[in-house]
Amino acid sequence: MRDKRRWFKSSYSNSEGGDCVEAALSWRTSTYSDSEGGNCVQAAPCPTAIHIRDSKLTDGPELTVPVAPWAAFVAFAVARS
Repeated sequence: MRDKRRWFKSSYSNSEGGDCVEAALSWRTSTYSDSEGGNCVQAAPCPTAIHIRDSKLTDGPELTVPVAPWAAFVAFAVARS
């Protein structure tokens, strides 16, 4: 099983490789995605943003949305369902 986390260095780490901190995004697949591998959406929630991607393109583009607009979008979608 492949690790679904993407590691990145803290912007506070220095360029010589010392004092480095790495953090990871932990991707979760939507429960609405089908079991055949199609129509899959993955999200990685963080304290300041939500990262979203297509699970079939894990090295592809990601959409990053700040928490407040994401919460507003979810509230709007829930109100309309």
